[in-house]
Parts: sequence; structure tokens; C-alpha cells
Amino acid sequence: MRLGTGIRRSAVAGAIAGALLLTGCSGEMGSKADRASNGGPRAWAGGSGGAGGSGAPATGVEEGTDEGEQKFAPPDYLSTFALDVDTASYGYAVRSLDEGRRPEPSTVRPEEFVNSFRQEYDRPEGNGFSVSLDGARVSGKDDPDEAGPWSLVRVGLATRLAEDSGERPPAALTFVVDVSGSMAEPGRLDLVKDSLSLLTGELRDDDSIALVTFSGEAETRLTMTRVGDSRERIRRAVADLEPSDSTNLEAGITTGYAEAVEGRREGATNRVVLLSDALANTGETQADAILERIATARERHGITLFGVGIGSEYGDALMERLADKGDGSTTYISDKEEARKVFVDQLPAQVELRARDAKAQVAFDRRTVERFRLIGYENRAVADEDFRNDRVDGGEIGPGHTVTALYAVQLRPGAEGEIAKATVRWLDPATRAPRERSGSVRTDAVDSALWSEAKPRLQVTAVAAYFAEELRGGSVPGAPALDTLAERAGALAESTEDPSVERLAEAIRRADRLRD
Repeated sequence: MRLGTGIRRSAVAGAIAGALLLTGCSGEMGSKADRASNGGPRAWAGGSGGAGGSGAPATGVEEGTDEGEQKFAPPDYLSTFALDVDTASYGYAVRSLDEGRRPEPSTVRPEEFVNSFRQEYDRPEGNGFSVSLDGARVSGKDDPDEAGPWSLVRVGLATRLAEDSGERPPAALTFVVDVSGSMAEPGRLDLVKDSLSLLTGELRDDDSIALVTFSGEAETRLTMTRVGDSRERIRRAVADLEPSDSTNLEAGITTGYAEAVEGRREGATNRVVLLSDALANTGETQADAILERIATARERHGITLFGVGIGSEYGDALMERLADKGDGSTTYISDKEEARKVFVDQLPAQVELRARDAKAQVAFDRRTVERFRLIGYENRAVADEDFRNDRVDGGEIGPGHTVTALYAVQLRPGAEGEIAKATVRWLDPATRAPRERSGSVRTDAVDSALWSEAKPRLQVTAVAAYFAEELRGGSVPGAPALDTLAERAGALAESTEDPSVERLAEAIRRADRLRD
């Protein structure tokens, strides 16, 4: 049975809006969407500043809660960013190429390409992260570049896998579904309905679901309901969804978060899941006004957002900003196989958190490093001095996630010793106590040739990063031409027996054929 938004939910929505008027934006709280930048997308850090020390070198792995002495390099040799597990940019790029068009460069985010692929990192025993660093040489020892060889340095972070489904906390999920006219296109609302029906069968009896739809206005179809004996009722509510008219995303977000606040469960993982093509055209269509509603619910009630993008025309930038402000992540689905992966294989197991407000800082040693650049993460940048400021927002990371940061690094001629130390800082999801873990990498660990000696998964990472940079008009040292890159990806697909790598290879082939 459909339920109107009602007086009760209207009151909650009004309370949220009223709170915004009273509190405004905190000057001390940062968001992933509003961080200070450490440089443009193609800015290089480092320089020929001599062999100045980088502080006492650190080795091995460390973990602790107190800040201790700052032992990092000078600011120009630091790279600081919030962790991110978004993959929507890669999924949408593949969809665009499948349809015979290159993605707009502004929608290409290299970190989301890189993080779309499985890694082989060790897993930690408890909450938080393992830290792995390695790399490979992309220009030979006899390279004519007199400044020194180029290498790729990979910083890999991983969380512990999900427990058996009976071990996790219950989930309270509010689905906010776009039923505007544009969702009538095949592969949009029909895919959403299939996805939610699949998920309903995977959730536990003690999980809860609410369902809100929006077109010109928002409507609550199902208040927060325990799954238990209500699976068929939930499926009927999903089956009744039909496309309507315009896209009032603001109304959907406001009503959805009001429903999530009202149905919030103590001890549960409370999350809003937005399924939309994010093409707002009525109501408030500017991101900032919509973002405020999310920020308040996040800060006061700990409700996070998971954005699922759908459709050949897709508001990528808006969806990403919404998820960032909501301490969540985004993905993109274009077919039933991807929907099953997201809603059956991933979401039920990952409703809990392993880390809150997670940030990483990589300190490069100026005695060995001439210059470096982080590939991607431009809109995840955090001011170096805010790395240990826990009032500055970071990323929320769930079980079984890996986060990869890839750097292009030019070493000083003949350099030997430590290249970099990477530290990840997070808040324990239960106690909110700060934790840190670190790892380091030396020059001998990046001396192997990328394509002939490096680990296969490092090669896949390099292919994904090179591909993303080419699509957005950038360049990275050692990048082969697209036809060669496609050959590398095809060979890796065979050696890894990984269908996702074969899909990457095909996407590169399509991009090569579409070049002007």
C-alpha cells in the first residue's frame, strides 16, 4: 500500500530545514567536496631543492592513537588526501564507450578507474587498514632523461573482509528512487526495480527498508519496515514503481533523509541509497542547496549516502558531490550483471564500517625523489596540516574495500634509500578514537620493469591509470599508445583470468577506434 509523506515526515523535513537556518555551515568542518587543493590535476610536487632531510626515516609498520612528533618531509614533499572508494566514473566511461562515444573529460577521475579493480593486498586483523607500498620502473636505467628514471609507486590500503552475514550490525536502508520521465528509458527504472527485488531477498530479517520516490514531488511508498515477514510487501512496493514526469532531486533528498532520520535505529548502520540519473530539472537544481540537507543529517545523525548512477545521460558531477557530502560513495550500473554485483554481492555485506573519516598522507624523501605527482584524487585533496585534524572530513570505508593511490615519481640519479612513507589515519567506527598505520618503500622495491617484471595487479593498476589520463587529456611518464595499452590489458586479462580486466581491454580498444 502506498503511503503519503504525511504530517509526521513533513515535520521531520521541516525540522531539518529549520536546523539549517539555525546552524548554517560550520567553519571548522571540511567536506571532501570543499577541501583545499594541493595543486591542479597535472601539478608536480618536489623540485631541485637539494638533499634536504625528510626528517627521521620511518621503517616497517606503526600503529597508535597519539599524534607524537611530526616526522614528515617539508610541505612540498607531502601528499594528503581523503580516501575514496567511488567507481562511478569508470562505469560511466565504459557505458559511454559501449555506445560509441568518448566520455567527457570532466567526468573521468583516474582514482575511480584504479579502484574498480581487484587487488592482492594483505588484510588487517581488526578494523582499520593494512598498508602496502610497491612500484615499478617505467623508464630504463639507460633512459636518456638525465634527471633520473621514472617509476610508478603504488600505495595500497585494505580493510578486513566482511564477517559472516549473521555477525554484522543490522542495516536501516532508505532507498530514494528517481521515477522521473527520463527513468523510463530501458536500463534505468527497470534495472532499479530488478536490483531492489534482488536485494530484498539478500537482506536479513532484522534489517529494515524504507522506500521514497521522487519525480515532480517526493512520496514515501514505504516507511522504515523490518524485512522479516515483509519481503513480499517490499517487493510489491518496488513492483508498483512507474515513471512520471520531471526530476525534483531536492524533494527526493529532503524527504528521503527525513524518512531516514525518523526511522533511524540505534546500533544499526543507517544509510540512504540514492538511485538516479542525477539530472535534476525542477525544484532546487544547484548542488550546494541540496548538499546542506545531507550534511546536517550526517553530522547530527551519522546517516551516510550511497549513490547509484543509472542511465546513458547521467549527472555524474552532482551525484559525486552528493555522495561526498554524505560521507558515502558512488557506483554506476548499466546492466543486470553489474546490478547483481552491487546489490547482491556487495551492499548486504558492506553496510557496516571499518573506518570513519579516513585520510592518507604520503611523505616523499627529498634525498631520493626529484618530483612526483598523485594520479587523480584532485577533488579529494586535504591540506597537509589538516591530516591529523579530525574535524576535517575524510572517507568512510567498509569491509573488504581496497583503496589504491598511484604516483608517478622521478628519482634522483643514482638515488638509494627510502622513497616514501605512507600513513593512513582514521577514526574507529565504534569508539571514534583516532588510529594510524604506516608503511614505507625503498628504491630497490621499484627497480623492476613494469611490463616484464612487476606483479600483474600492479600492471592492471597502471593500465587503468594510463587509460584514464588519456581519456581526460593528460599524460603520465611511461604511458604507451592506446593500441599498445589495449594489448597490455588483453594479455593481463588472459594471465589473471579476470573478466573485469578483459572488459577494460575492450574499453581501451573502443576508445582507440574513436580517436579523432
